[in-house]
Parts: sequence; structure tokens; C-alpha cells
Amino acid sequence: MSLRFRLARTSDLPRLVHLLADDDLGVTREEASDPLDQRYVDAFESIWSDANNELVVVERDGEVVGMCQLTFIPYLTHRGSWRCLIEGVRVAREARGEGVGREIMTRAISRARARKCAIVQLTSDKQRPEALRFYELMGFSSTHEGFKLRLDPL
Repeated sequence: MSLRFRLARTSDLPRLVHLLADDDLGVTREEASDPLDQRYVDAFESIWSDANNELVVVERDGEVVGMCQLTFIPYLTHRGSWRCLIEGVRVAREARGEGVGREIMTRAISRARARKCAIVQLTSDKQRPEALRFYELMGFSSTHEGFKLRLDPL
């Protein structure tokens, strides 16, 4: 399988939103409308302009089949180390089970090492048991209990 990794472009945005919406949880919180909700455009521009954020797309044969967002965060804890937060990992339905997700995570971890991060962390919804198993197979441990507080309605 030949995959190409690159930073997202504005023209990728509709496909990325479609990937985010294409599962049981995403369908309830994303809106892959045409035209896209301006909030997606605003978020993309904020990510793009922040040197500590990377929105990565994965192409196979010129088609976007995966994505993830990497956020590099400085911390005072752990002796002032950096962390890489991996979010929004998605693989297109037609490419699932083909190793794309494993390659996304392998590349993300390599990118974290290149940025001198001491820790790579992520969250995954407890309603995604397959994803939880996948991350454990990738070497991640469930070491903390996470909490979220929604501030305004979507």
C-alpha cells in the first residue's frame, strides 16, 4: 500500500469533515453540508496558522483516505517537556482494516519524536471499543481518567 502524508489544504476541508462525520458518533455531531459551516473554515484557519498544530491528511492514489490532528503542547510538568496530543484520527470507510490507521499512528508518533516530545497522548470515546483496542495494540496505556465539560451547544 502506497500512502502519501501531507499537511491539509483548504481544498481538503469538505472531505475531512466527511471523514469526521462518517461514523456512529460523528454523524450526530458533525455536519458535512455544502457549503460547509463557516466554523469549520475558521477552525482550519486557526490550526493552519498555529505552528504547534498540524492537520495531516493521508492520500492513496490521489484520494484522501485518512487524517489526524497533532497538537504540540509545552508543559511545566515532566521537567518542562513537550507533549503531542493526537486528535481526530479517521480512516475512510473503504480503507478501514487495511493498515491505514496503523500507519497514521506510526507517523504521528515519529513526528512527536522529531518535535522532541516526551509523551504522546490521545483520548478516545468509550463508545468506540474497537478504537480503544487499536490504541492499546499501538502501545498506548489507559493511565488516566479523562473528563470533559461541554460549554455551549453545537
